[in-house]
Amino acid sequence: MHGDASFQGADARAGPEPADAGDLPSPARFLSVIIPAYNEARRIEKSLRSIRRYLEGKGFSSEVIVVDDGSTDSTAETVAGAAQGWPVVSLIRNPVNRGKGFSVRRGALQASGKYILFTDADLSAAIDQAGVLVAALEATGADAAIGSRALQRELIGVHQPWFREWAGICFNWAVRLLTGLRFRDTQCGLKLFRRETTRRAFEHLKAERFGFDPELLFLVERYGGRILEIPVRWDNDPATRLRILRDGVRSLEEVLAVRWRAWTGGYPPRRQVSTPSARPEGLRHEQSRREARP
Repeated sequence: MHGDASFQGADARAGPEPADAGDLPSPARFLSVIIPAYNEARRIEKSLRSIRRYLEGKGFSSEVIVVDDGSTDSTAETVAGAAQGWPVVSLIRNPVNRGKGFSVRRGALQASGKYILFTDADLSAAIDQAGVLVAALEATGADAAIGSRALQRELIGVHQPWFREWAGICFNWAVRLLTGLRFRDTQCGLKLFRRETTRRAFEHLKAERFGFDPELLFLVERYGGRILEIPVRWDNDPATRLRILRDGVRSLEEVLAVRWRAWTGGYPPRRQVSTPSARPEGLRHEQSRREARP
């Protein structure tokens, strides 16, 4: 368990020292689920119950890591209560609010699973959609699979207000222009990564807030990884904490910083990862970049 039995995690450090993928220990579990949480006392208990039912119905080993991002409500106590009799749950606490990107990175670098899944605390993308992503990586040997709302919009049960949807489309255009990523939706809160081949991307992730998704995907591809974009079922939660103007500007700044670091040598040199080349023809929604990035 990360932190002690009372769920009082360590302070917010940057995480473990970078390690070569070949130096990582063998996976202790099949799946690690990372949940960043900031003032989520009202929603996270229900989400953890859903995750528990899903994981206990599967035959693989797992762990759940909740990263409390400096919450000022009873998020930590709620997680502790939900974890009673469920020893795979652990809690890491950031002393102050650092952002979703910081929290996902911190949880991912603590994870021990073969695969690392991160999901929003509200489960806007239902947890059973994780199985779709796992199946895609198992079938293809790719390094990451990201849930997408844009590929099959008929899978969206509850839409965002129109202005939020248009803001998301405009942000995606900016991401594609600035980073070269080809994905239709980089911001869906359900993503799966092969721990061994993507750890380096997590280690060098700089963005701490909502702009972390494009940077993480950019780094996975920069270091030779292959990413699949997979349509998933998704329902908007009106209680979202994303503020379009404030968080949109911050996210765009973080994406601009990705391009600046790439131009100025702010990232370590590329190094190819070794992945199987098999690619089933039936997987229609793969997006991949094999060429080196600038």
